[in-house]
Amino acid sequence: MSLRIALLGMLASRGPSSGYELAKRFEASINHIWQAKHSQIYPELAKMAQSGAVTVEDAGGGRGRKVYTVTEAGRDEIVQWVTGEDPYRSARNETALRGFLVPLLPPDQAAAVMREEAERHAEKLAGLEQIKAEVDARTGPDDPVFGAYALDLGIRTTAVLRQWASDTADDLERRGRS
Repeated sequence: MSLRIALLGMLASRGPSSGYELAKRFEASINHIWQAKHSQIYPELAKMAQSGAVTVEDAGGGRGRKVYTVTEAGRDEIVQWVTGEDPYRSARNETALRGFLVPLLPPDQAAAVMREEAERHAEKLAGLEQIKAEVDARTGPDDPVFGAYALDLGIRTTAVLRQWASDTADDLERRGRS
């Protein structure tokens, strides 16, 4: 369901778009928090058209390009999803799983794994901060920015994960010396 809502949200915020445009926008924005491939996006767009959440028009030009537009029913789905009663959805987190399993390794190897994990989060954090700087450079402080709150959450979460992985590596190294 979340891919559907993400696509509807992108259409609602950016207006009519082709599947290719949506996939490219997805890669440049939402993909940082919710991954989807072209092979997942196009079938979902077809389902959304069948259900009436979007309309689809042939853009012409003989290339089979289709343009999708969110409908009122699609906007209603967004509202229902955002305001729904279950805000605590389960999430898969491979960093947490790594933290769960890393004690199975020898302490020096476990610490090295967690140092690598911290470095991956540091790299991701740098990328997210770069995106924020680019967004800030082209918008004013009072301009509404679609995705800004999710970007802020991503920056904060990634910073916490980086620190956690570093602290875990420190603890593993300490335990290995004991």
